[in-house]
Amino acid sequence: MAWFILARLLFTIAVAYTAFQLRPIGPDALTNLSFGLALAGLAVLFEWMLRDLALTNLLGALIGGAIGLAIAMGVGTALFWADHNNERVAFLDGFLLLLLPYLGLVIGGRKGEWLEPARLMGLFRASGPQRRYKILDTSVIIDGRIADLCETGFVDGTLVIPQFVLKELQLVADSSDSMKRNRGRRGLDILQKVQKMSGVEVSISDVDFPEVREVDLKLIELARTLQGKIVTNDFNLNKVAQLRGVEVLNINELANALKPVVLPGEVMKVFILKEGKEYNQGVAYLDDGTMVVVDNARKMISKTIDVVVTSVLQTTAGKMIFGRYIDPNLGSQGAHEQEPRRSSRHFQTAPAASATPLAAGPPTSGK
Repeated sequence: MAWFILARLLFTIAVAYTAFQLRPIGPDALTNLSFGLALAGLAVLFEWMLRDLALTNLLGALIGGAIGLAIAMGVGTALFWADHNNERVAFLDGFLLLLLPYLGLVIGGRKGEWLEPARLMGLFRASGPQRRYKILDTSVIIDGRIADLCETGFVDGTLVIPQFVLKELQLVADSSDSMKRNRGRRGLDILQKVQKMSGVEVSISDVDFPEVREVDLKLIELARTLQGKIVTNDFNLNKVAQLRGVEVLNINELANALKPVVLPGEVMKVFILKEGKEYNQGVAYLDDGTMVVVDNARKMISKTIDVVVTSVLQTTAGKMIFGRYIDPNLGSQGAHEQEPRRSSRHFQTAPAASATPLAAGPPTSGK
C-alpha cells in the first residue's frame, strides 16, 4: 500500500506545480496552487471510488466511452454543411459531443460483464437450452445427503466442484483432529460416489479469485460468473448469498420441508431414549432426527410407547414435537381423558443414541 500513497502524493505535487507555473485561472500564484491541489484531490478521490470496480466493468466503460466519442465526431463531420457559427448549431454540436460519450461510458460500465471470456464464448455457441450449474459447498459435501439426492434424480444440471473447495476439503481430511479428519475423508468419499453415478455430470472448476480470501465469498463470485446456484447447508452462507443476489439451495430447508406433518391430537409410536429437562419428561427422536418431548414419560425410558401429540413447534433450525403419554394404569382418571383421534400414518423411531435433535444428517463443516 505504501507505493499507492507515494504515487498519489507525487501526482498531487505534479498537478499543483503545473498549475503554479502555468497560472490557468489568473496571475495570483497562491490561487493557482490551491486550484491545482483541489483538482488533484478530486482526481485521487475519483480513483479511490473506482478501486472496487471490476476490471470488466472498467474496460466496458472505456470501450463504451470511446465508441460514443467516435459516433459524436462522426455526426459532427456529417453536419459539415451546417453553419457552425450559429449559436444553436454550435450548442447542438457540443451537446452531442458530451451526450454520446456519456451514454457509452455508463452503458459500457453496466454491461461490462459481457466482456468475461465465458460470456463471449456463449455468444458463439449453438443456440440450445442453457446449462444449469449447481456449485457445491464444503459443508454439503461432508453432509453426504447430496449423493442421495443425485441418486433420486431430483438434482439436474451440472454439479460444479471448485478447486478451492477441494483444497479446503483436503485440509480438513489432513487435520490432526480425528473427528475433522473423518469428516474430510467422508466428504472425499461422497465426491467419488457422485462422480461414479450415471446420469450425473460433475465438473471440477479451476476458476479462482485470488483477490478474495474467504471461501464463502469465492463461491458467491463463482455463482455470479456461472449464473448458477450454490448448494449448501451453511446458514450464514445462505444469508450472505441471498443478500448478494445469488440463489441458494439449502439441504436443511429441503429436509425440513419433507418431514412428515403431524397435528395435535394424533397418536404416534415413539421410543423414549432419555429423560427431558423438565420434571417427568421423556425425549424421543423420529427417524429424520426430529425431537419429540413427551410429558409423563420419564419412567418409560428404553420403551416404545404411544403418545398423543399436543403441539408442534417449527423453528428455523427444524421442528420440535410435544406430546403426552397417557398411562393406561391410571384407572378412572385415565378414562376421563379425551380420546385422541388416531392418524392413518405410523411413526416409528429407532433407539439410536447418536440421534441429533432438530436436524437431519450429520453436522456441517465449520469454516
